[in-house]
Amino acid sequence: MIKPSPKTTVKSIRLTRQSALTLKDNSLINRDCEIALNDLKQSSHFHPIGDDKGPYEIELYIEDNRLIFHIQNSKKKDLPYLILSLTPYRRLIKDYFMIVNSYDKAMHEGKPSHIEAIDMGRRALHNEGAELLQERLSNKIELDIDTSRRLFTLICVLHGNKTHILR
Repeated sequence: MIKPSPKTTVKSIRLTRQSALTLKDNSLINRDCEIALNDLKQSSHFHPIGDDKGPYEIELYIEDNRLIFHIQNSKKKDLPYLILSLTPYRRLIKDYFMIVNSYDKAMHEGKPSHIEAIDMGRRALHNEGAELLQERLSNKIELDIDTSRRLFTLICVLHGNKTHILR
């Protein structure tokens, strides 16, 4: 029997009716969300420890300031729910939306040098959020930095919209 590689691609992530794409009118948030979803579908390293039956279907949602991962493997078996407090992300999420507002202002004012600086700050913020996510999931899910960055983006989008389902 050939086992799937530990490097698996997330099988299905799609936004529902309450998604950021339909609720937000902000181009940077929409762009970040679309890129994150497309990148996760194309290439990701997401491997729940103790399960080798990928690819995985992931449902993310926020409930009572907690991020909840509902994961199913390729056999449609539900894996244990993972629940993370969003408290450690509070500052990062707040900073993300400050950056989004600064980006919109710089775009409106037509200041390319400001946009470049803001984009550098956004990347640094995503790296910090991704590292925190990897650290907090280290004994539960194996993630590469790119997958973690994309998931951090989706956490911000979910939190900012108070959206409850991302599937």
